[in-house]
Amino acid sequence: MVVLRLVHSVGDECGEGPAGFEGELVDRFVLAGMGAGISDRSLADDRSVVGDLVRSTGRRVWEIGAQDVDGWLASLRQERHLARSTVYDRANTIARFYNFLTLRYQREIHARTGWVVVQPVDEFNRPRHAGYGLVRVPPSVGEVEALFEGWRRELPGARKYLPAVRNYVVASLWRRVGLRLNESVMLDVGDWHPDLGRFGKLHVRYGKGSQGQGPRPRLVPGIDGVDVLLRWWLAEVRPQFPGDPADPGAPLFPGERRSAGGRVGAQALRSGLAGAVERFLPAWAGRLSPHGLRHFCASSLYGRGVDLKAIQELLGHEWLATTTGYIHVRTEHIEQAWARANERVAGRLSLDAGRGC
Repeated sequence: MVVLRLVHSVGDECGEGPAGFEGELVDRFVLAGMGAGISDRSLADDRSVVGDLVRSTGRRVWEIGAQDVDGWLASLRQERHLARSTVYDRANTIARFYNFLTLRYQREIHARTGWVVVQPVDEFNRPRHAGYGLVRVPPSVGEVEALFEGWRRELPGARKYLPAVRNYVVASLWRRVGLRLNESVMLDVGDWHPDLGRFGKLHVRYGKGSQGQGPRPRLVPGIDGVDVLLRWWLAEVRPQFPGDPADPGAPLFPGERRSAGGRVGAQALRSGLAGAVERFLPAWAGRLSPHGLRHFCASSLYGRGVDLKAIQELLGHEWLATTTGYIHVRTEHIEQAWARANERVAGRLSLDAGRGC
């Protein structure tokens, strides 16, 4: 449960005076988030961000204006050297908090303090999206095929065969069905259901939820050879790791230590991909991440004719607009689409003409 109360001074802790009223407003903001189903962790983060702004400016929440937020955002980047994505998220948190205050408590705040609350995050100081200017255009199909072919050929002679195969299999899930890194780490043996549907399905229980609303589970079909890959993994490789391979609660992708029997860490998987890229696709060394392969998956499927709605469901996006941001088409895409459209039109005209005869 999120601990409530934002306190400015020891003398105001009991809820009376400006600091008490300010803490009450923040409590109400947190309570509204609880009602919306936002997770305790995200609500605690929201409280921390509001508290940081208040402490940095030395002003009450109703006194803070756009210029105060200007300086705070600048300090996050220039003095604390926070990542673009972190600054973007914190600005959005402050914007949500002030939307809440102005919509619900504008009149009460004015009556009790004499101040008119304004939205201090506006079109001028709102950070651009964290990904602005950093488009994750993935490698081409040929480049990715060369990467995985070289990686696959290397496996039989790998010094640490089991972790090498594990890293390859997990990266193949990123490439073929667009799993996220953490989703892959959290898979258990029992999450693979080979009898569901035509290709079997993975039960992704820890799908990323929007706005901190907890995991969004989904079923991911074993398309594009994933079914064959997982059958081989579970039959030939997974039994060589520690733990009972028949235990449905055992991690699908374990760590290396035989004494531990725990699941693999995210950093081990990142390092496995990074090493393979350095060896077999050096032009992309340091640039191709697990998330980049997720973008490749979306672009590859779209290029093969899979519709956007299906890709959205596969990737676990709440909004179709998010999925479109993952689609990166080659320069000849427009010409190919135009040619296909004209072929369909010509086919309909021919059919209509035949019927008219």
